[in-house]
Amino acid sequence: MQIKPGICLFLRIRIILFVIYYIFSVHYYVVVADSTCREGCALAFASYSLHRGYYDEFVSDVSRRLFPDVSVPEILSYNPSFVIPLTQAEADIIIKIKIPFRCDCLNNGDYLGHVFPYNLRSGDTYGSVAAEYSGLVTEEWLMRVNSYPYNNIPVNNVTLNVTVNCSCGNKEVSEDYGLFITYPIRPGETLESIALATGTSSELIQMYNPAVNFSAGTRLLYIPGRDKHIHLCQPGSSGKFIAGMAVASLAGVTLLIGIIYVGIYRKKAQKVVPHISAFADQSHPSGQGLLGIAVEKSVEFSYKELAESTNGFSISNKIGEGGFGAIYYAELRDKITAIKQMKRQAKTEFLTELQILTRVHHLNLVCLIGYCVERYLFLVYEYIDNGNLSQHLRGRDTLPWSTRVQIALDSARGLEYIHEHSVPVCIHRDIKSANILINKNFHAKVGDFGLTKLVENGNSTLPTRFMGTFGYMAPEYGRSGIISPKVDVYAFGVVLYELISSKEAVVKEDGVDDARSLVALFEEAHNHPNPIEGISRLIDPKLGDNYPFDSVHKMAQLAKACTEKDHQMRPTMRSVVVALMACSSSTED
Repeated sequence: MQIKPGICLFLRIRIILFVIYYIFSVHYYVVVADSTCREGCALAFASYSLHRGYYDEFVSDVSRRLFPDVSVPEILSYNPSFVIPLTQAEADIIIKIKIPFRCDCLNNGDYLGHVFPYNLRSGDTYGSVAAEYSGLVTEEWLMRVNSYPYNNIPVNNVTLNVTVNCSCGNKEVSEDYGLFITYPIRPGETLESIALATGTSSELIQMYNPAVNFSAGTRLLYIPGRDKHIHLCQPGSSGKFIAGMAVASLAGVTLLIGIIYVGIYRKKAQKVVPHISAFADQSHPSGQGLLGIAVEKSVEFSYKELAESTNGFSISNKIGEGGFGAIYYAELRDKITAIKQMKRQAKTEFLTELQILTRVHHLNLVCLIGYCVERYLFLVYEYIDNGNLSQHLRGRDTLPWSTRVQIALDSARGLEYIHEHSVPVCIHRDIKSANILINKNFHAKVGDFGLTKLVENGNSTLPTRFMGTFGYMAPEYGRSGIISPKVDVYAFGVVLYELISSKEAVVKEDGVDDARSLVALFEEAHNHPNPIEGISRLIDPKLGDNYPFDSVHKMAQLAKACTEKDHQMRPTMRSVVVALMACSSSTED
């Protein structure tokens, strides 16, 4: 059979390209294996694997033990999406947490890495320590960089050097990437699954890891990572993988291939842009890994601006004290605002509230204007000039019944919005009269979203820690940790009882030693032989006779439904809004 000239030429070209590729592959492997480093780079990541359900434990304990020279706020800032809650089904899913660290040139230029000091405990071995680091180091590597005998590792006040390898990039592959993630391959992972999980093209991963056999055991990969602006980061001046190519033509082929790959995949890599990005900013005065955050539709203020607008955070400007910090009145950029100053220990609540209030906007939800992360953590809100519901109910002035109904309806609409119209569903977890703010027209806005959880499709989940206020916590939440929108419905039912009685959620009665919940008091009233009489005894005496009992009775019945022990029997907030609209109509009539 005679081969056509065109086909012959095509075959020749393919053979030539194959030879070039083969030479390039062999030479590139030699470059990677034999190169040394002259200096490191300021930032690299280690990909640490853990169960989603143990994220809080990792941040509070394990991270300090395994990565002591990386601050917890830094870790949180590079993993903002894992501050939010998870469904029960997700709790056992393995996730990758990014640990930021400096990539240093070690052992007289032999390799790039970072040495984490690990305080040995009784029973520790090289193998057990390697296992704790989730594949970032091996038993053999630990033995190589430490001098203790394999079967005789001292544990009293002894530190083990845990060296995690890293990369600063390879200009011979591409000059577009310089921030890298040290990524241990887990059993069952493939090149395609890793590319999908990291938002990077499989071809780009292969270019930086040419000698890795993805089907043979576990290995370390170096994957281009994203900087504080969510861009694939530019490389530094040198690193382990930076070396000159011996043949100029081969360098040209390498550069050409790099350009082709970068041109095709750069746009794909930049498509994954989260709503909020948090990052460590070393420029802040304290130098303790303070957070810097890029948030859509929110203004970043400087500490100097906030200090000047509050007269140096003076007592005269202080208008409140929350669970996570003080609140100050401020006139800021021609706006009247309220500034919440939060301690750095409240970084989880800070990031959560920042994330929630930049994605949900409603007339009956407090509006976030901006934030600041210098020295402390600050959130800047619109100023609500009439205090909160708790102050009005327990103050000297009497709230008219019609105003109470309006406040209930406003609050319910705000909750209905975050339950029904946000994806994932927002569960406030701290609904109480003190978190319902009143404006000058006596309309209400729900505030303080620091404990909010996000739940996919509104499904119940198990939280990692119990949060909330005693007296407002639903029975199933306090008993077994079950969390769903019905947790907020229960707490809102308690608020309805507060609106009727002006009593606090936990009542201390005269002559009775033990405090009782407001829900228990109203349960007795509902079960009274004459429920009308029982409820009448609990109505705020400051109202006198200035209320329509039918409206009060409807609100009491609604509160009873909201505080049912069986969470499945409680109404949705959408049903609560409808019921309160009927209650409002009764008031107007």
